[in-house]
Formats: sequence, C-alpha cells, structure tokens
Amino acid sequence: MTLSASMVKELREKSGAGMMDCKKALVETNGNMEDAIDWLRKQGLSAVAKKSSRVAAEGLIGISINGLQGAMVEINSETDFVARNELFQNFVRSCSNLVLLHKSDINALKKLPFPDTGRSVDQELNNNIATIGENMNIRRVEYLEISEGILVSYIHNKITEDLGKLGVIVAIESQAKEDQLSSVGKQIAMHIAATSPKSLNIDDLDNDLVEREREVLIDQAMSSGKPKEIAEKMVQGRLQKFFQEVVLNEQTSVIDGETKIKDIIKKLSNDLGTEVRIKGFKILKLGEGIEVAENDFAAEVAATAGMK
Repeated sequence: MTLSASMVKELREKSGAGMMDCKKALVETNGNMEDAIDWLRKQGLSAVAKKSSRVAAEGLIGISINGLQGAMVEINSETDFVARNELFQNFVRSCSNLVLLHKSDINALKKLPFPDTGRSVDQELNNNIATIGENMNIRRVEYLEISEGILVSYIHNKITEDLGKLGVIVAIESQAKEDQLSSVGKQIAMHIAATSPKSLNIDDLDNDLVEREREVLIDQAMSSGKPKEIAEKMVQGRLQKFFQEVVLNEQTSVIDGETKIKDIIKKLSNDLGTEVRIKGFKILKLGEGIEVAENDFAAEVAATAGMK
C-alpha cells in the first residue's frame, strides 16, 4: 500500500496527532481513514482521545415524531456555542431520526450507518469532535410508541422546532381524533417539562425511591420527639403529599393550578364520550446529573499573581 502526503495531512487535520503517528496509524490500518482515527484514539495519540476527558454538559436535546412513534436524544458538547453550530445540529437531528427509524437504544444507535457518510454514528461523532474541536457525547436515548391516539412533543429553550435544552414526549391513547387530543396533550407536555415527574402512576414509582423517602420522613418525625410507631403512622399521610409532587397523574396542573392531571384526563374522556388515557411520557433535561466544576476565577488570578 502506498501512502500519499495528502492522506497523512487529512488524518492530521482530523485527529490532531503528529505526522509520524498519523503515518504509522495509516500503515497499521491499511490506509483506512476512520480505522486510523480509532487506532490513534486507542493509542491515546489523537485530539479526540485527549478531549474525551473534558466535561461535556452543554449541547442539545433532539426530538423526532412520526405518527405514533417518537424518539428523543441528548447529545452533549462542552460549550453552549456548539449548540449553534449547524454541523452539530444536523448530527443531533439525524441521530433522533435514526432512533425513530430503528427503534434503537444508545448502543445500537452508535453502530448504525450515519446517512451519506460511509461512517457509523460513533465514527461520525469522532469526526465532529475533530472538526469542531470540542468533546461530545451521545448520552441518552428515549423511544416511545403507541397503537392509537397521539404523541405530543414539547421543546423548551428551543434552538429550532425540534432541538432545544429540554424535551418532552407524552403519549395519549384514545380512539378520539387527533385534533380533539392535541390541545390537552400539549398542556400536559408543558406541565411535565415544568414539574419533571418521576412516574406516571404511584405503582410505577421506583421502590427504592419510595423507601428512601419513607425513611427520611420517619427520621424527621422521630427527631421531633415522636415515638417510632407513631412516626411510622404519620408517614402514610406525608407519603401521599410526596406522591402528589412526583407522580404525574397525582400532580396538580401548572396550567390552571387546581386540577389534578388524572382529573383533566377523566373530564376529557367524558367530554369526548370515549376513553382517554396517558400511556406514558419521556423527559430529557440537558446535562441533568452531570457534575460541572465551578471555577473561582478571582481565586485563580490571585494565586497566579502570588496574592493571598
């Protein structure tokens, strides 16, 4: 195999690695550019590998809806500036479309062919890292499908119609017409964005979460002087309040401030003369749970200047 100077130059531009390392990588991979990038990453020689340790908590949430199928992805970058980059936006949009098309989880998504590139999604991600110059990460994927009814999406802090900082998909099952369901569906999607419920129903709540809350409430009651047996009885009432805070159907709508979500759905069913039910929902908040170090720039400058 003959290596050209242009091949080495292209690999240097994509990877940020040195010329001799790029040449060796191309020899090792028989001139395959994407394999060479991966080889450099494994050797810890590429800019992609060096950037991978940097925290990526910005980026975009992307949503794709097609009839009764919905998909959502979170793809992170280091800075909010990249969310304005058209290349990054197209990548996020394409990934949400791929999840929708293939009903895929995150691991399957990364292996799928990325449209019109000859690369996989994961390889295209690495190409974007090299091109844009920031660490990026496909962090979360959600997929939702129903047999009848409507899927409604909501994007908060949106960059474009299907991209933003917070995304919600809510599935409403019913034999009613779409236009009869869409208004309430949009309200519920906005409500979910505002309240971030943990589950649809009480029975769906994670048992560990409920037990943790129960223990906290018991400890609070006992610390106020109540005997343990009394504290345990008091907890049942307080747990109901907890359910009203974290369970969608038990929550009070932020739209009118007085009606529970389950009662809104019940009224809609009565008004339409056919059953309406919330089948499920998905919510993604950009960067949720990612720890970002806060720099004390004043302290850094003082330390650099030798000040105390």
